[in-house]
Amino acid sequence: MTESGFELGLDDPARAGVFFVASSDLDVLGAAGRDAGLRARRLDLLGCTNKATLLLRIAVALDFPLSAGRNWDALSDCLRDLEWLPGPGYVLLFDGAGELHRDAEADFDTLVDILDEASAEWAKRKVPFWAFLALRESDLVNLED
Repeated sequence: MTESGFELGLDDPARAGVFFVASSDLDVLGAAGRDAGLRARRLDLLGCTNKATLLLRIAVALDFPLSAGRNWDALSDCLRDLEWLPGPGYVLLFDGAGELHRDAEADFDTLVDILDEASAEWAKRKVPFWAFLALRESDLVNLED
């Protein structure tokens, strides 16, 4: 049992990936990630409805180097590196991702693809990389259909 009482296996890189959750799940997932010894970061996407804002919010939340570009390739490169943010693994908690999903679905889909590729790359190095995107309840129901 961990300090918080949550044992979700977040230290297992083979199970890591990108998951859609409710906003109310983020606190528990963050606590479980920290209990697993992983570096957890919460990213506020509330009001984020375009690529430029999305890339800026991620860069700020993850302390990307100032030299990092503000495009999809740079995001992918940074998420596969994270040398400036050392840790035994990562838990990224994207709050308010439903607005981006609603208003810029293509950008949302690109973000999910980049996160998925980053998680797979980290898994090859035996490092867990989790991304939890909080969607609106209606979006979660539609994903289940």
